[in-house]
Amino acid sequence: MAVFLDRDTRVVCQGMTGWAGTHHVARMMEYGTQVVGGVTPGKGGRSHLNLPIYDRVAQARAQTGANASIVFVPPANAAAAMLEAIEAEMPLVVAVTERVPTLDMVRVKDALKGSRTTLVGANSQGILVPGIGKLGVMATGSERPGGIGIVSRSASLTSEVVAQITAVGLGQSTTVGVGGDPIHGIGMRDCLDLLLKDADTEGVVLIGEIGGTEEEEVADYIAGLKPSKPIVALIVGREAPPERRMGHAGALTLGGRGDAAGKVKALEAAGVLIAPSAHLVGETIRQALAGRG
Repeated sequence: MAVFLDRDTRVVCQGMTGWAGTHHVARMMEYGTQVVGGVTPGKGGRSHLNLPIYDRVAQARAQTGANASIVFVPPANAAAAMLEAIEAEMPLVVAVTERVPTLDMVRVKDALKGSRTTLVGANSQGILVPGIGKLGVMATGSERPGGIGIVSRSASLTSEVVAQITAVGLGQSTTVGVGGDPIHGIGMRDCLDLLLKDADTEGVVLIGEIGGTEEEEVADYIAGLKPSKPIVALIVGREAPPERRMGHAGALTLGGRGDAAGKVKALEAAGVLIAPSAHLVGETIRQALAGRG
C-alpha cells in the first residue's frame, strides 16, 4: 500500500497555467499521475494541457472529484493558495514553492490545526511512488518499485539516494520530501510513522540536514517505539559554518542548536544506523536489511 499517493489519487494543480506548473504537470501526467484539472483565478472556463481550468479550488474539487492538489504559485501568493485548498477540505496538498514568507506559513500552520488536510511542504520536491505516480518536481528514471521508504529534507540528495537504493537491488515504496523551509506541513516524524505502518515498506532512509529539531524529534519517537524495521539516516552539513544558511532557508544553526553532530548523536542513541557518507546510503540500508534477515 503506497503512502499518500495511489492509483485513485486525482490531482488538481494550483498555478498550472504558469511555466513551472505547465512543465512539471506535463511530466507528472507522462509518469502516470491522474491530473484532472488546474486552478488559476480569472482563467476559469479555459483549457490547458487538455484539462479544464477553474477559478477556485472548491469548484475544481466539486467538478473533478480531486482529492489532492499541488501548488505552483509564486512565494507572495503561495500561502493564500494553500489556505484556499485547506478551506476546500482538500485531503492532500503538496506545495513546491520555496521560501514562502515565514509569517505566511505561520498562518497556514494555524489553519491546518483541526483541518482535514495534510500539507507536504512548502519547498517540497513532492511525493514519488515508483510505477504509480509522482506529485512533484523530482527527477525520474532511476527509481524502481521496492521496499524502502525515504523521508527527506533535501531534494538533490533524494535523487542520489533513490539511485543508490535501486543500484543495490531494493527499490522504493514511497519517497516524501518534507520541505527545506523552516516552517512546513507534515514533518519527518509523522512521515516515518506512516512508513513504519506501511506493509510494503521494509526499511526507511531519513535524509536530514542542519537546522531545526526535526531529526531530534524523530530520534525521540524511534527511541520510544523501538521499531523492528531498520532505519538508516544521512545527516548533511557536518562541516557547515555556524549561523550561516546553507542552501535551504531552514538549513541554519543558531546558538549552537540544530548542528549535525547533535542530530547524529540523538539518532545513534535511538538505534538508527548512520550512513558514514552520502555515497554509502544504499549499501548501508542493504546491509541493515540483510542483518535483520
